[in-house]
Amino acid sequence: MARKQKKLGEILSRWGVVPANGLADALQYAADHGKRIGEALVELELCSEDDVYKALATQFDMPFVDLTQDVVTKSALDLVPHDLIRRHMVLPIGKEDNRIRVVITDPLDLDTIDMLRFRLNAEIETALAPLSKVKHFIDNFVDPMSDELTKSIASMSLSVSIDEAGADLQKIMEDEAEDAPIIRLINMMIGEAVRSRASDIHIEPMSDRVRVRYRIDGVCHVRDDIPKAMQGPMTTRIKILAGIDIAEKRVPQDGRIKMKIGDDSIDFRVSSCPAYHGESIVLRILRPDSVRVGIQALGFLDDDYESFIKIIKRPNGIFLVTGPTGSGKTTTLYAALQELNRPDRKIITAEDPVEYEFAGMNQCQVREEIGLTFAKILRAMLRQAPNIILVGEIRDKEVGDVAIQAALTGHLVFSTLHTNDAPSAVTRLIDMGIKPFLVASAIQAIMAQRLIRTICEECKVEAPDPTPSQMQLLGFEKSDLEGRPLYQGKGCKRCGGTGYRGRIGIFEMLIMNNEIRELAFNRSGAAPLRKAARASGMRTLLADGKLKILRGITTMEEIARVAQVEGLAEVTEVD
Repeated sequence: MARKQKKLGEILSRWGVVPANGLADALQYAADHGKRIGEALVELELCSEDDVYKALATQFDMPFVDLTQDVVTKSALDLVPHDLIRRHMVLPIGKEDNRIRVVITDPLDLDTIDMLRFRLNAEIETALAPLSKVKHFIDNFVDPMSDELTKSIASMSLSVSIDEAGADLQKIMEDEAEDAPIIRLINMMIGEAVRSRASDIHIEPMSDRVRVRYRIDGVCHVRDDIPKAMQGPMTTRIKILAGIDIAEKRVPQDGRIKMKIGDDSIDFRVSSCPAYHGESIVLRILRPDSVRVGIQALGFLDDDYESFIKIIKRPNGIFLVTGPTGSGKTTTLYAALQELNRPDRKIITAEDPVEYEFAGMNQCQVREEIGLTFAKILRAMLRQAPNIILVGEIRDKEVGDVAIQAALTGHLVFSTLHTNDAPSAVTRLIDMGIKPFLVASAIQAIMAQRLIRTICEECKVEAPDPTPSQMQLLGFEKSDLEGRPLYQGKGCKRCGGTGYRGRIGIFEMLIMNNEIRELAFNRSGAAPLRKAARASGMRTLLADGKLKILRGITTMEEIARVAQVEGLAEVTEVD
Protein backbone atom coordinates (compact mmCIF):
# COMPACT_ATOMS: atom_id res chain seq x y z
CA MET A 1 0.00 0.00 0.00
CA ALA A 2 1.36 3.43 -0.99
CA ARG A 3 2.48 5.64 1.84
CA LYS A 4 0.16 8.64 2.32
CA GLN A 5 1.97 11.92 1.72
CA LYS A 6 1.88 14.26 4.72
CA LYS A 7 0.56 17.79 4.17
CA LEU A 8 2.94 20.73 4.38
CA GLY A 9 1.08 22.34 7.28
CA GLU A 10 1.05 19.09 9.23
CA ILE A 11 4.82 18.72 8.85
CA LEU A 12 5.49 22.25 10.09
CA SER A 13 3.02 21.83 12.93
CA ARG A 14 4.61 18.50 13.96
CA TRP A 15 8.01 20.20 13.96
CA GLY A 16 6.63 22.86 16.30
CA VAL A 17 7.39 25.63 13.79
CA VAL A 18 3.76 26.69 13.26
CA PRO A 19 1.10 26.59 16.02
CA ALA A 20 -2.25 24.93 15.25
CA ASN A 21 -4.21 28.20 15.36
CA GLY A 22 -1.63 29.82 13.08
CA LEU A 23 -2.07 26.99 10.59
CA ALA A 24 -5.83 27.57 10.52
CA ASP A 25 -5.27 31.30 9.89
CA ALA A 26 -2.87 30.50 7.06
CA LEU A 27 -5.30 28.08 5.44
CA GLN A 28 -8.04 30.73 5.51
CA TYR A 29 -5.65 33.40 4.18
CA ALA A 30 -4.55 31.07 1.36
CA ALA A 31 -8.17 30.32 0.40
CA ASP A 32 -9.16 34.00 0.45
CA HIS A 33 -6.21 35.21 -1.63
CA GLY A 34 -5.60 32.28 -3.99
CA LYS A 35 -2.22 31.52 -2.43
CA ARG A 36 -0.40 28.30 -1.70
CA ILE A 37 -0.23 27.37 1.98
CA GLY A 38 3.54 27.91 2.01
CA GLU A 39 3.19 31.40 0.56
CA ALA A 40 0.48 32.22 3.10
CA LEU A 41 2.64 31.06 6.03
CA VAL A 42 5.56 33.24 4.91
CA GLU A 43 3.40 36.31 4.17
CA LEU A 44 1.75 36.02 7.60
CA GLU A 45 5.27 35.69 9.12
CA LEU A 46 4.35 32.42 10.82
CA CYS A 47 7.56 30.80 9.59
CA SER A 48 10.53 31.50 7.34
CA GLU A 49 10.90 30.64 3.68
CA ASP A 50 13.64 28.17 4.67
CA ASP A 51 11.22 26.36 6.99
CA VAL A 52 8.66 26.02 4.21
CA TYR A 53 11.19 24.61 1.74
CA LYS A 54 12.63 22.20 4.32
CA ALA A 55 9.09 20.92 4.92
CA LEU A 56 8.51 20.67 1.15
CA ALA A 57 11.72 18.67 0.82
CA THR A 58 10.47 16.29 3.53
CA GLN A 59 7.02 16.10 1.94
CA PHE A 60 8.40 15.12 -1.48
CA ASP A 61 11.34 13.09 -0.16
CA MET A 62 13.92 15.42 -1.72
CA PRO A 63 17.18 16.82 -0.30
CA PHE A 64 17.19 20.44 0.90
CA VAL A 65 20.14 22.56 -0.25
CA ASP A 66 21.53 25.51 1.69
CA LEU A 67 22.95 27.82 -1.01
CA THR A 68 24.95 29.81 1.54
CA GLN A 69 27.30 26.83 2.00
CA ASP A 70 29.15 27.14 -1.34
CA VAL A 71 27.49 24.07 -2.80
CA VAL A 72 27.48 25.52 -6.34
CA THR A 73 30.74 25.66 -8.26
CA LYS A 74 31.55 27.42 -11.51
CA SER A 75 32.17 24.10 -13.25
CA ALA A 76 28.75 22.88 -12.11
CA LEU A 77 27.06 26.01 -13.48
CA ASP A 78 28.45 25.21 -16.91
CA LEU A 79 26.51 21.92 -16.97
CA VAL A 80 23.33 23.81 -17.96
CA PRO A 81 23.10 26.69 -20.50
CA HIS A 82 22.81 29.93 -18.60
CA ASP A 83 19.71 31.10 -20.43
CA LEU A 84 17.92 27.95 -19.15
CA ILE A 85 19.16 28.63 -15.63
CA ARG A 86 17.75 32.16 -15.70
CA ARG A 87 14.53 31.31 -17.52
CA HIS A 88 13.55 28.36 -15.34
CA MET A 89 15.24 29.34 -12.04
CA VAL A 90 17.31 26.15 -11.69
CA LEU A 91 20.86 25.63 -10.43
CA PRO A 92 23.07 22.65 -11.43
CA ILE A 93 25.21 21.53 -8.49
CA GLY A 94 27.00 18.44 -9.81
CA LYS A 95 27.12 15.46 -12.14
CA GLU A 96 27.70 11.78 -11.54
CA ASP A 97 27.77 9.37 -14.49
CA ASN A 98 24.82 10.49 -16.62
CA ARG A 99 22.90 12.08 -13.77
CA ILE A 100 22.92 15.85 -13.26
CA ARG A 101 21.91 17.15 -9.83
CA VAL A 102 19.79 20.29 -10.16
CA VAL A 103 18.34 22.60 -7.51
CA ILE A 104 14.73 23.58 -8.28
CA THR A 105 12.20 25.73 -6.43
CA ASP A 106 8.95 23.89 -7.22
CA PRO A 107 8.81 20.13 -6.65
CA LEU A 108 5.68 19.91 -8.83
CA ASP A 109 7.26 21.58 -11.87
CA LEU A 110 7.56 18.34 -13.83
CA ASP A 111 7.57 20.19 -17.16
CA THR A 112 10.87 21.88 -16.35
CA ILE A 113 12.43 18.59 -15.23
CA ASP A 114 11.33 16.88 -18.46
CA MET A 115 12.62 19.80 -20.53
CA LEU A 116 16.03 19.60 -18.82
CA ARG A 117 16.14 15.84 -19.32
CA PHE A 118 15.48 16.36 -23.05
CA ARG A 119 17.79 19.35 -23.57
CA LEU A 120 20.72 17.92 -21.59
CA ASN A 121 20.24 14.29 -22.68
CA ALA A 122 20.79 13.18 -19.10
CA GLU A 123 18.84 11.96 -16.08
CA ILE A 124 17.91 14.74 -13.66
CA GLU A 125 18.21 14.39 -9.91
CA THR A 126 16.44 17.21 -8.08
CA ALA A 127 16.95 19.04 -4.79
CA LEU A 128 15.05 21.96 -3.26
CA ALA A 129 16.12 25.46 -2.26
CA PRO A 130 14.15 28.66 -1.47
CA LEU A 131 13.13 30.72 -4.49
CA SER A 132 14.55 33.98 -3.10
CA LYS A 133 17.98 32.41 -2.54
CA VAL A 134 18.07 30.78 -5.97
CA LYS A 135 17.08 34.10 -7.56
CA HIS A 136 19.74 35.97 -5.54
CA PHE A 137 22.42 33.46 -6.52
CA ILE A 138 21.50 33.63 -10.22
CA ASP A 139 21.40 37.45 -10.22
CA ASN A 140 24.84 37.66 -8.65
CA PHE A 141 26.79 34.74 -10.07
CA VAL A 142 25.24 33.52 -13.30
CA ASP A 143 26.33 35.11 -16.58
CA PRO A 144 23.14 36.73 -17.96
CA MET A 145 24.14 35.90 -21.52
CA SER A 146 24.24 32.73 -23.56
CA ASP A 147 25.36 32.17 -27.14
CA GLU A 148 21.75 31.73 -28.23
CA LEU A 149 20.68 34.95 -26.51
CA THR A 150 23.61 36.90 -27.92
CA LYS A 151 22.70 35.81 -31.45
CA SER A 152 19.05 36.68 -30.87
CA ILE A 153 19.88 40.17 -29.69
CA ALA A 154 22.35 40.70 -32.50
CA SER A 155 19.61 39.82 -35.00
CA MET A 156 16.84 41.86 -33.42
CA SER A 157 15.47 44.82 -35.34
CA LEU A 158 14.94 47.32 -32.54
CA SER A 159 17.27 49.82 -34.16
CA VAL A 160 17.89 52.20 -31.30
CA SER A 161 21.49 52.87 -30.34
CA ILE A 162 22.65 54.11 -26.96
CA ASP A 163 23.32 57.50 -28.49
CA GLU A 164 19.82 57.63 -30.01
CA ALA A 165 18.21 56.57 -26.74
CA GLY A 166 19.85 59.54 -25.07
CA ALA A 167 22.72 60.26 -22.75
CA ASP A 168 20.43 60.23 -19.73
CA LEU A 169 19.99 56.45 -19.99
CA GLN A 170 23.76 55.98 -20.20
CA LYS A 171 24.24 55.98 -16.46
CA ILE A 172 21.49 53.41 -15.95
CA MET A 173 23.20 51.11 -18.41
CA GLU A 174 26.66 51.62 -16.94
CA ASP A 175 25.35 50.68 -13.51
CA GLU A 176 24.14 47.30 -14.77
CA ALA A 177 26.43 44.30 -14.73
CA GLU A 178 28.61 44.29 -17.82
CA ASP A 179 26.02 46.22 -19.87
CA ALA A 180 24.22 42.95 -20.69
CA PRO A 181 22.38 43.23 -24.04
CA ILE A 182 19.02 42.22 -22.55
CA ILE A 183 19.40 45.03 -20.01
CA ARG A 184 20.33 47.52 -22.73
CA LEU A 185 17.36 46.40 -24.79
CA ILE A 186 14.86 47.00 -21.98
CA ASN A 187 16.44 50.35 -21.06
CA MET A 188 16.44 51.56 -24.66
CA MET A 189 12.84 50.41 -25.14
CA ILE A 190 11.72 52.33 -22.05
CA GLY A 191 13.75 55.40 -23.01
CA GLU A 192 12.35 55.48 -26.53
CA ALA A 193 8.77 55.06 -25.27
CA VAL A 194 9.15 57.96 -22.83
CA ARG A 195 10.57 60.21 -25.55
CA SER A 196 7.77 59.21 -27.91
CA ARG A 197 5.22 60.43 -25.32
CA ALA A 198 3.82 56.90 -25.04
CA SER A 199 1.43 56.16 -22.20
CA ASP A 200 1.91 52.37 -22.35
CA ILE A 201 4.42 49.80 -23.57
CA HIS A 202 2.81 46.53 -24.68
CA ILE A 203 5.01 43.42 -24.88
CA GLU A 204 2.85 40.72 -26.45
CA PRO A 205 4.03 37.15 -27.15
CA MET A 206 2.97 35.67 -30.48
CA SER A 207 3.51 32.16 -31.81
CA ASP A 208 6.75 33.07 -33.61
CA ARG A 209 7.76 36.47 -32.23
CA VAL A 210 7.22 39.03 -29.48
CA ARG A 211 5.38 42.15 -30.63
CA VAL A 212 6.26 45.50 -29.04
CA ARG A 213 3.71 48.30 -29.29
CA TYR A 214 3.61 51.82 -27.86
CA ARG A 215 0.33 53.55 -27.11
CA ILE A 216 0.79 57.17 -28.18
CA ASP A 217 -2.06 59.66 -27.84
CA GLY A 218 -4.41 56.77 -27.12
CA VAL A 219 -3.58 54.75 -30.27
CA CYS A 220 -1.33 51.66 -30.37
CA HIS A 221 1.60 51.74 -32.82
CA VAL A 222 3.63 48.62 -33.62
CA ARG A 223 7.27 49.44 -32.80
CA ASP A 224 9.01 46.18 -33.51
CA ASP A 225 8.93 42.40 -33.57
CA ILE A 226 11.48 40.81 -31.22
CA PRO A 227 12.74 37.24 -31.85
CA LYS A 228 10.82 34.58 -29.90
CA ALA A 229 14.02 33.53 -28.12
CA MET A 230 14.01 36.92 -26.37
CA GLN A 231 10.64 36.31 -24.70
CA GLY A 232 11.88 34.57 -21.54
CA PRO A 233 14.80 36.91 -20.77
CA MET A 234 12.69 40.03 -21.48
CA THR A 235 9.88 38.88 -19.20
CA THR A 236 12.28 37.89 -16.44
CA ARG A 237 14.16 41.21 -16.60
CA ILE A 238 10.99 43.29 -16.40
CA LYS A 239 9.64 41.16 -13.55
CA ILE A 240 12.88 41.61 -11.60
CA LEU A 241 12.73 45.39 -12.08
CA ALA A 242 9.06 45.45 -11.00
CA GLY A 243 9.54 43.23 -7.96
CA ILE A 244 7.26 40.53 -9.39
CA ASP A 245 7.65 36.81 -8.64
CA ILE A 246 9.51 35.56 -11.70
CA ALA A 247 8.67 31.92 -11.00
CA GLU A 248 4.91 32.51 -11.00
CA LYS A 249 3.57 32.33 -14.54
CA ARG A 250 0.04 31.05 -13.93
CA VAL A 251 -1.73 34.09 -12.48
CA PRO A 252 -1.74 37.85 -13.26
CA GLN A 253 0.68 39.96 -11.21
CA ASP A 254 1.27 43.67 -10.69
CA GLY A 255 4.37 45.63 -9.78
CA ARG A 256 6.04 49.02 -10.12
CA ILE A 257 9.31 50.33 -11.52
CA LYS A 258 10.81 53.70 -10.64
CA MET A 259 13.41 54.98 -13.07
CA LYS A 260 15.14 58.32 -13.62
CA ILE A 261 15.09 59.36 -17.27
CA GLY A 262 16.68 62.72 -17.96
CA ASP A 263 15.72 65.07 -15.14
CA ASP A 264 12.44 63.27 -14.48
CA SER A 265 11.76 60.45 -12.07
CA ILE A 266 9.14 58.32 -13.80
CA ASP A 267 7.05 55.50 -12.37
CA PHE A 268 5.94 52.51 -14.43
CA ARG A 269 2.98 50.40 -13.35
CA VAL A 270 3.67 46.87 -14.58
CA SER A 271 1.03 44.25 -15.26
CA SER A 272 1.68 40.66 -16.32
CA CYS A 273 -1.09 38.42 -17.59
CA PRO A 274 -0.81 34.76 -18.69
CA ALA A 275 -1.73 34.36 -22.37
CA TYR A 276 -1.73 31.51 -24.86
CA HIS A 277 1.84 32.10 -26.11
CA GLY A 278 3.31 33.30 -22.81
CA GLU A 279 2.94 36.19 -20.41
CA SER A 280 1.77 39.50 -21.85
CA ILE A 281 3.45 42.47 -20.14
CA VAL A 282 2.15 46.05 -20.10
CA LEU A 283 4.09 48.98 -18.63
CA ARG A 284 1.89 52.01 -17.90
CA ILE A 285 4.08 55.13 -17.91
CA LEU A 286 3.06 57.46 -15.08
CA ARG A 287 4.31 60.99 -15.66
CA PRO A 288 3.63 63.38 -12.76
CA ASP A 289 3.40 66.34 -15.15
CA SER A 290 0.60 64.70 -17.12
CA VAL A 291 -1.88 65.20 -14.27
CA ARG A 292 -0.66 68.66 -13.30
CA VAL A 293 -1.80 70.33 -16.48
CA GLY A 294 -4.39 72.62 -14.89
CA ILE A 295 -8.09 72.90 -15.71
CA GLN A 296 -7.68 75.24 -18.68
CA ALA A 297 -5.44 72.73 -20.49
CA LEU A 298 -8.08 69.98 -20.35
CA GLY A 299 -9.85 71.32 -23.44
CA PHE A 300 -12.99 73.00 -22.08
CA LEU A 301 -14.78 75.53 -24.23
CA ASP A 302 -15.56 78.77 -22.40
CA ASP A 303 -19.09 77.93 -21.22
CA ASP A 304 -18.18 74.44 -20.01
CA TYR A 305 -15.13 75.87 -18.24
CA GLU A 306 -17.26 78.37 -16.32
CA SER A 307 -19.77 75.66 -15.39
CA PHE A 308 -16.97 73.32 -14.26
CA ILE A 309 -15.40 75.96 -11.99
CA LYS A 310 -18.78 76.83 -10.43
CA ILE A 311 -19.57 73.18 -9.71
CA ILE A 312 -16.27 72.24 -8.09
CA LYS A 313 -16.46 75.29 -5.82
CA ARG A 314 -19.82 74.27 -4.35
CA PRO A 315 -19.63 73.40 -0.63
CA ASN A 316 -21.23 69.98 -0.85
CA GLY A 317 -22.73 67.38 -3.19
CA ILE A 318 -21.36 64.79 -5.61
CA PHE A 319 -19.59 65.57 -8.87
CA LEU A 320 -19.24 62.49 -11.08
CA VAL A 321 -16.93 62.08 -14.07
CA THR A 322 -17.85 59.21 -16.39
CA GLY A 323 -16.28 57.50 -19.36
CA PRO A 324 -14.43 54.32 -20.33
CA THR A 325 -10.93 53.41 -19.17
CA GLY A 326 -8.35 55.77 -20.62
CA SER A 327 -10.73 58.69 -21.16
CA GLY A 328 -8.86 61.03 -18.80
CA LYS A 329 -11.20 60.88 -15.79
CA THR A 330 -8.37 60.76 -13.26
CA THR A 331 -6.58 63.72 -14.87
CA THR A 332 -9.78 65.80 -14.74
CA LEU A 333 -10.40 65.02 -11.07
CA TYR A 334 -6.79 65.73 -10.11
CA ALA A 335 -7.00 69.07 -11.94
CA ALA A 336 -10.11 69.92 -9.91
CA LEU A 337 -8.44 68.94 -6.64
CA GLN A 338 -5.37 71.02 -7.44
CA GLU A 339 -7.63 74.01 -8.03
CA LEU A 340 -9.20 73.43 -4.60
CA ASN A 341 -6.03 72.43 -2.74
CA ARG A 342 -5.54 75.24 -0.25
CA PRO A 343 -4.18 75.29 3.33
CA ASP A 344 -7.67 76.02 4.70
CA ARG A 345 -9.20 72.88 3.14
CA LYS A 346 -8.67 69.23 4.02
CA ILE A 347 -8.71 66.84 1.06
CA ILE A 348 -8.72 63.04 1.45
CA THR A 349 -8.65 60.55 -1.44
CA ALA A 350 -9.31 56.81 -1.68
CA GLU A 351 -7.59 55.40 -4.77
CA ASP A 352 -6.86 52.01 -6.30
CA PRO A 353 -3.99 52.40 -6.91
CA VAL A 354 -2.44 55.73 -5.86
CA GLU A 355 -0.64 56.57 -9.11
CA TYR A 356 0.45 60.15 -8.43
CA GLU A 357 1.42 61.87 -5.19
CA PHE A 358 0.30 65.41 -4.38
CA ALA A 359 1.48 67.65 -1.57
CA GLY A 360 -1.27 68.81 0.75
CA MET A 361 -3.62 65.87 0.08
CA ASN A 362 -4.15 62.80 2.25
CA GLN A 363 -4.11 59.90 -0.22
CA CYS A 364 -5.24 56.43 0.87
CA GLN A 365 -4.42 53.24 -1.04
CA VAL A 366 -7.19 50.64 -1.34
CA ARG A 367 -5.96 47.19 -0.29
CA GLU A 368 -8.66 44.63 -0.87
CA GLU A 369 -6.48 41.75 0.37
CA ILE A 370 -6.57 43.07 3.96
CA GLY A 371 -10.13 44.35 3.81
CA LEU A 372 -9.22 48.01 3.24
CA THR A 373 -11.94 48.69 0.68
CA PHE A 374 -13.30 51.92 -0.79
CA ALA A 375 -16.28 51.73 1.59
CA LYS A 376 -14.12 51.20 4.70
CA ILE A 377 -11.74 54.05 3.77
CA LEU A 378 -14.70 56.30 3.00
CA ARG A 379 -16.27 55.68 6.39
CA ALA A 380 -12.94 56.37 8.08
CA MET A 381 -12.59 59.58 6.03
CA LEU A 382 -15.80 60.98 7.48
CA ARG A 383 -14.28 60.78 10.96
CA GLN A 384 -11.28 62.82 9.73
CA ALA A 385 -13.40 65.97 9.20
CA PRO A 386 -12.48 66.57 5.53
CA ASN A 387 -13.90 69.30 3.32
CA ILE A 388 -13.36 67.44 0.05
CA ILE A 389 -13.35 63.71 -0.66
CA LEU A 390 -12.22 61.86 -3.78
CA VAL A 391 -13.41 58.27 -4.21
CA GLY A 392 -11.53 56.64 -7.09
CA GLU A 393 -14.59 54.80 -8.38
CA ILE A 394 -18.14 54.02 -7.26
CA ARG A 395 -18.12 50.27 -7.86
CA ASP A 396 -21.13 49.06 -5.90
CA LYS A 397 -24.10 50.04 -3.74
CA GLU A 398 -22.08 50.13 -0.51
CA VAL A 399 -19.59 52.69 -1.82
CA GLY A 400 -22.38 54.69 -3.51
CA ASP A 401 -24.46 54.86 -0.31
CA VAL A 402 -21.53 56.08 1.80
CA ALA A 403 -20.52 58.65 -0.86
CA ILE A 404 -24.06 60.01 -1.02
CA GLN A 405 -24.32 60.20 2.78
CA ALA A 406 -21.05 62.13 2.79
CA ALA A 407 -22.42 64.55 0.19
CA LEU A 408 -25.65 65.05 2.16
CA THR A 409 -23.74 65.77 5.38
CA GLY A 410 -21.85 68.73 3.97
CA HIS A 411 -18.90 67.26 2.06
CA LEU A 412 -17.92 67.84 -1.55
CA VAL A 413 -17.40 64.40 -3.11
CA PHE A 414 -15.64 63.66 -6.41
CA SER A 415 -15.80 60.23 -8.01
CA THR A 416 -15.88 58.32 -11.29
CA LEU A 417 -18.27 55.87 -12.89
CA HIS A 418 -17.99 53.70 -16.01
CA THR A 419 -20.88 54.77 -18.25
CA ASN A 420 -20.96 55.88 -21.88
CA ASP A 421 -22.63 59.24 -21.30
CA ALA A 422 -23.70 61.57 -18.50
CA PRO A 423 -27.47 60.75 -18.26
CA SER A 424 -26.70 57.01 -18.02
CA ALA A 425 -24.83 57.62 -14.75
CA VAL A 426 -28.12 58.45 -12.98
CA THR A 427 -29.78 55.23 -14.09
CA ARG A 428 -26.62 53.24 -13.32
CA LEU A 429 -26.59 54.42 -9.69
CA ILE A 430 -30.26 53.58 -9.27
CA ASP A 431 -29.69 50.15 -10.85
CA MET A 432 -26.97 49.55 -8.24
CA GLY A 433 -29.69 49.77 -5.59
CA ILE A 434 -29.18 53.34 -4.39
CA LYS A 435 -32.50 54.99 -3.56
CA PRO A 436 -33.66 57.36 -6.32
CA PHE A 437 -34.42 60.25 -3.93
CA LEU A 438 -30.82 60.06 -2.62
CA VAL A 439 -29.40 60.12 -6.15
CA ALA A 440 -31.64 63.06 -7.08
CA SER A 441 -30.75 65.12 -4.01
CA ALA A 442 -27.01 64.39 -3.66
CA ILE A 443 -25.68 64.71 -7.23
CA GLN A 444 -24.78 68.23 -8.35
CA ALA A 445 -23.43 67.43 -11.82
CA ILE A 446 -22.23 64.60 -14.05
CA MET A 447 -19.63 65.05 -16.75
CA ALA A 448 -18.90 62.47 -19.46
CA GLN A 449 -15.65 62.83 -21.37
CA ARG A 450 -13.40 61.31 -24.02
CA LEU A 451 -9.87 62.15 -25.15
CA ILE A 452 -9.30 63.18 -28.76
CA ARG A 453 -6.03 63.68 -30.60
CA THR A 454 -5.23 67.23 -31.67
CA ILE A 455 -3.78 68.21 -35.05
CA CYS A 456 0.00 68.63 -35.04
CA GLU A 457 0.78 72.34 -35.31
CA GLU A 458 4.05 71.68 -37.19
CA CYS A 459 2.36 70.06 -40.20
CA LYS A 460 -1.15 71.48 -40.01
CA VAL A 461 -2.65 72.07 -43.46
CA GLU A 462 -6.10 72.77 -44.83
CA ALA A 463 -8.07 69.57 -45.36
CA PRO A 464 -10.00 68.73 -48.53
CA ASP A 465 -13.76 69.12 -48.46
CA PRO A 466 -15.45 66.29 -46.55
CA THR A 467 -17.42 63.67 -48.42
CA PRO A 468 -21.23 63.50 -48.06
CA SER A 469 -20.87 60.29 -46.02
CA GLN A 470 -18.49 61.99 -43.59
CA MET A 471 -20.86 64.91 -43.16
CA GLN A 472 -23.80 62.58 -42.67
CA LEU A 473 -21.88 60.50 -40.11
CA LEU A 474 -21.28 63.51 -37.89
CA GLY A 475 -24.51 65.38 -38.64
CA PHE A 476 -22.96 68.32 -40.48
CA GLU A 477 -24.96 70.42 -42.92
CA LYS A 478 -23.39 72.35 -45.81
CA SER A 479 -24.31 75.61 -44.10
CA ASP A 480 -22.27 74.60 -41.04
CA LEU A 481 -19.08 74.53 -43.10
CA GLU A 482 -19.54 77.60 -45.29
CA GLY A 483 -16.55 79.91 -44.87
CA ARG A 484 -14.98 77.60 -42.30
CA PRO A 485 -11.99 75.63 -43.59
CA LEU A 486 -11.22 72.29 -41.98
CA TYR A 487 -7.69 71.19 -41.11
CA GLN A 488 -5.63 68.03 -40.86
CA GLY A 489 -2.05 67.04 -40.11
CA LYS A 490 0.12 66.22 -43.09
CA GLY A 491 2.51 64.11 -41.00
CA CYS A 492 6.00 65.12 -39.93
CA LYS A 493 8.92 63.98 -37.79
CA ARG A 494 7.59 65.77 -34.72
CA CYS A 495 4.29 63.85 -34.74
CA GLY A 496 5.78 60.60 -36.00
CA GLY A 497 3.97 60.86 -39.32
CA THR A 498 0.51 60.57 -37.72
CA GLY A 499 -0.62 64.17 -38.21
CA TYR A 500 -1.62 64.33 -34.54
CA ARG A 501 0.27 65.45 -31.46
CA GLY A 502 -1.23 65.68 -27.99
CA ARG A 503 -4.74 65.14 -26.70
CA ILE A 504 -7.52 67.18 -25.15
CA GLY A 505 -10.99 66.28 -23.93
CA ILE A 506 -14.47 66.53 -25.36
CA PHE A 507 -17.11 66.89 -22.68
CA GLU A 508 -20.79 66.41 -21.94
CA MET A 509 -21.82 68.35 -18.81
CA LEU A 510 -25.14 67.47 -17.16
CA ILE A 511 -26.01 69.93 -14.40
CA MET A 512 -28.85 68.78 -12.16
CA ASN A 513 -31.96 70.98 -12.02
CA ASN A 514 -35.47 70.51 -10.68
CA GLU A 515 -36.77 68.79 -13.81
CA ILE A 516 -33.86 66.32 -13.99
CA ARG A 517 -34.11 65.63 -10.24
CA GLU A 518 -37.81 64.88 -10.65
CA LEU A 519 -37.08 62.47 -13.50
CA ALA A 520 -34.40 60.73 -11.42
CA PHE A 521 -36.78 60.47 -8.45
CA ASN A 522 -39.36 58.80 -10.72
CA ARG A 523 -36.77 56.31 -12.06
CA SER A 524 -36.96 57.65 -15.62
CA GLY A 525 -34.69 56.09 -18.24
CA ALA A 526 -31.62 57.63 -19.84
CA ALA A 527 -33.54 58.93 -22.89
CA PRO A 528 -35.90 61.29 -20.94
CA LEU A 529 -32.98 62.42 -18.79
CA ARG A 530 -30.92 63.19 -21.89
CA LYS A 531 -33.79 65.11 -23.47
CA ALA A 532 -34.26 67.22 -20.33
CA ALA A 533 -30.53 67.84 -20.01
CA ARG A 534 -30.26 68.97 -23.63
CA ALA A 535 -33.24 71.26 -23.15
CA SER A 536 -31.42 72.85 -20.21
CA GLY A 537 -28.29 73.50 -22.30
CA MET A 538 -26.18 70.33 -22.14
CA ARG A 539 -23.87 69.97 -25.13
CA THR A 540 -23.32 66.34 -26.14
CA LEU A 541 -19.92 64.74 -26.69
CA LEU A 542 -20.53 64.75 -30.42
CA ALA A 543 -21.61 68.40 -30.47
CA ASP A 544 -18.53 69.40 -28.45
CA GLY A 545 -16.37 67.44 -30.89
CA LYS A 546 -17.98 69.19 -33.86
CA LEU A 547 -17.12 72.58 -32.42
CA LYS A 548 -13.51 71.50 -32.01
CA ILE A 549 -13.47 70.36 -35.65
CA LEU A 550 -14.69 73.78 -36.80
CA ARG A 551 -12.08 75.52 -34.65
CA GLY A 552 -9.28 73.57 -36.34
CA ILE A 553 -8.36 71.63 -33.20
CA THR A 554 -9.05 68.13 -34.51
CA THR A 555 -10.39 66.23 -37.51
CA MET A 556 -13.66 64.62 -38.55
CA GLU A 557 -12.01 61.20 -38.55
CA GLU A 558 -10.89 61.61 -34.95
CA ILE A 559 -14.32 62.64 -33.66
CA ALA A 560 -15.97 59.81 -35.59
CA ARG A 561 -13.48 57.39 -34.01
CA VAL A 562 -13.97 58.58 -30.45
CA ALA A 563 -17.45 60.08 -30.00
CA GLN A 564 -20.75 58.29 -30.12
CA VAL A 565 -22.50 58.93 -33.42
CA GLU A 566 -25.88 57.38 -32.64
CA GLY A 567 -28.94 59.60 -32.56
CA LEU A 568 -27.62 62.25 -34.91
CA ALA A 569 -31.06 63.78 -35.23
CA GLU A 570 -30.69 64.99 -31.66
CA VAL A 571 -27.37 66.76 -32.26
CA THR A 572 -27.64 70.47 -31.72
CA GLU A 573 -26.64 72.89 -34.44
CA VAL A 574 -23.12 74.21 -34.18
CA ASP A 575 -22.60 77.94 -34.14
